[in-house]
Amino acid sequence: MTQNPLAGDWSRWRDKVDLDEYETRWQRMAADGQNPHGEVDFVMRYEPASVLDAGCGMGRVAIELARRGVDTVGVDLDVDLLERARQAAPHLAWLHANLAELDINRRFDVVVLAGNIPLFIEATERAAAIANCGRFVAVGGYMISGFQLRTQGPHLADYDQWCALAGLTLTERFATWDGDPYDSGGYAVSVHHRHRVTAD
Repeated sequence: MTQNPLAGDWSRWRDKVDLDEYETRWQRMAADGQNPHGEVDFVMRYEPASVLDAGCGMGRVAIELARRGVDTVGVDLDVDLLERARQAAPHLAWLHANLAELDINRRFDVVVLAGNIPLFIEATERAAAIANCGRFVAVGGYMISGFQLRTQGPHLADYDQWCALAGLTLTERFATWDGDPYDSGGYAVSVHHRHRVTAD
């Protein structure tokens, strides 16, 4: 879920999290009658045939998208999380790469960044990473990202500018993955659209 495993936010998360516990958290949610796939439900509103899960972690979102018939590719820099993704779904494509440097010769109907990905990217690489992710959005496609908003950033104005570097335009913004209207609160789900071809 990160571009630099040593980045502050990511390092703190990895230091305190038990990966086995984190993985079973979603299973417990389902067992308790809660929906662990809100991000997937949201993405499916856009009827994608293909999705790039940028910062896929252990593959929860990518695996569920694939289960629903979407051609899905996951990419992450954390080798431990990627290995868990590969073990859970060896039939899917899992790429080890820095999002700022990812180079894949295809485009996707949706590029999704779920799970506070912009926060976990090293601050000096955020603009490059977000703009690079946007390069892989097909004409008529979308980049969808949800993350917490903090005083120290990243800020929505910055994020929108990074998307614009890739030729993407903000079309919708919500407060939750359930699609609640954005209320200037501490979390935002942003949808950016590619209307036309741009040069790489």
